[in-house]
Amino acid sequence: MAGKAIPTIPVSENQNLLRKKFYENIAAQSDLMDKLSERLLTLELAIPGLFATVLKLTRGEDATLPINAALNWAFVFWLAALILTLMALTPKKWTVDDTVMKQDPKKFSEGLGIEDYFEQSALYKRRLAVASSILFFAGIFCATLTLG
Repeated sequence: MAGKAIPTIPVSENQNLLRKKFYENIAAQSDLMDKLSERLLTLELAIPGLFATVLKLTRGEDATLPINAALNWAFVFWLAALILTLMALTPKKWTVDDTVMKQDPKKFSEGLGIEDYFEQSALYKRRLAVASSILFFAGIFCATLTLG
């Protein structure tokens, strides 16, 4: 039994291509989160200005808007969303052990593996983008309450 050879099949070209695309996808996730954050940043800068413009156009030349809690919350949410988006776009320093491909999650404090770096970087940015989106839309909801 000890001397018996184990039959193997060489890896096909299609399997190599799929494996390569899989790792390219993992590596590109962080870039996708950067692009998403750039779009969010554009919206987060444009919507408050658009809100003020629509307010001016609909209320006339001498229009005033009472400052109430909803208006204050709208701008607080928009500012928080903007800060989270800027954090997602700002590079974060990661400790990576380039001799390890995939680190045990219990040892992340010692350093990430190469694959872990791409996954954790994208996850960090995704969490910030989701939180930013939620806050941003909460700001839009609060802004609609001021128009009543």
